[in-house]
Formats: sequence, C-alpha cells, structure tokens
Amino acid sequence: MEDTSKGVPQFTTAEFVPNSPTMTCAACQGPITGPYFQINAAQVCPECTNKIQEQTPKDSHAAFVRALVFGIAGALVGFALYVIFALVTGLVIGWVSLAVGFIVGKAMSLGSRGVGGRRYQLVAVLLTYLAVSLSAVPIAIHQMRQQHQAQAQSHDTAAPHREHVSFAKAIGVLALLGIASPLLDLQDPVHGVIGLVILFVGIRFAWRFTAGRTISVSGPHTPTPAGVI
Repeated sequence: MEDTSKGVPQFTTAEFVPNSPTMTCAACQGPITGPYFQINAAQVCPECTNKIQEQTPKDSHAAFVRALVFGIAGALVGFALYVIFALVTGLVIGWVSLAVGFIVGKAMSLGSRGVGGRRYQLVAVLLTYLAVSLSAVPIAIHQMRQQHQAQAQSHDTAAPHREHVSFAKAIGVLALLGIASPLLDLQDPVHGVIGLVILFVGIRFAWRFTAGRTISVSGPHTPTPAGVI
C-alpha cells in the first residue's frame, strides 16, 4: 500500500529543527550553544562572564585610602599649578580649574586602580573645589606683600611685631575668603558666572573619572530553540 502521508505535515507529532547556534559571545566571539549571561546588555558565555567578574576591581577600604592619598596629592599639584601660573603670568584664569579637576580625578582613579563610586566622586569634588578656591590665598598674600613693600619704601614707620600679628590674622581671614572666593567673584556678575561654569566643568571631570568601571550582569539565560514546526 502506498503511504499517502508522505510529504504531508504530521500535526500530531512535533518536529524540531536542529538548533544551530545563532549567538556569539561578545568577549571571545565564540558560539553560545547553552545558557548565557548578559553583561551591560551584551551576550556573554559563562566562561567569559567568570573572567570578567574576577577582573573587575572590587571596592575596599584599602582602595578608598589609596584613592584619597592620590587625590590629595593630585589636589596639591593642581593647587600649585594654579598658583604658579597666576604668579608667573600675573593672570588668574579660571580655565586652569579644568586641569585641576582632570588631575584630581585621574589621580584618584589611578590610586583606586579603577574602583569608583559615590564616595569617591564626593571626595573628588571636594578636593577639586578646595584646590581651586584656596589658590586665591597665596595669590592674595603675594599681592598684599607687594603692596606692603611699596608702602614700606615710602613710609618706613611700621613696627616688626605688629607686622607679624597682622600677617597671621590676614592668613586666617584669607583662608576663609579663599574657600568662598568662587562665590565672592559673583560681585562681578559676568566674570563670576564664567568662573563658576568653568569650575563646574572641572568638577565634572573629577566626578566622571571617579565613577568607576561598573558592570551589570544578569542571567543565566536559556536560549530559545531555533524553531519548532
């Protein structure tokens, strides 16, 4: 008897098309034939997922302390850069604050070996602001000494002890004024606003560099069959 069912689909029996791999691992470019993970929306095989997780820097107290030490050193470098530039050129240019933010952020990232997060970012912002704002103190002291020397040449009546006390008091006052100097510059609205905007951009550099390398891992996921007839 001739089989009349030949070539006719059998609806009572499921026929599976062979599941050929259609996904490749974003890390090793190998085919994914079984369960897989998603890392930052990319499909990654289990072996590569384990390697990536092991290589991702982990936050720790030691990492934060290293970032803090490097950040303080970077802030001092940025502070010195700002002051030296102003004293050498006689110009106080807010654009230097961009370099300060860059130096602080990169220094902290280097110290933490890529670890970052909110507490790193807050410290970077504080160090950048202090390095830029307090640079006004030595600049102002230099200007005051020049003025005092000019006055001393024409009026040689100042007492040495009184000079020392006045200078010490001036340092304390200038330290407070230095911290507030970016806001005090708003007395000249155009210059003050431009300075704050540039300082904000410099702080953004420090913020971004200390965000850290974060990965989002989900899975394991099971691949769907290539097709079912």
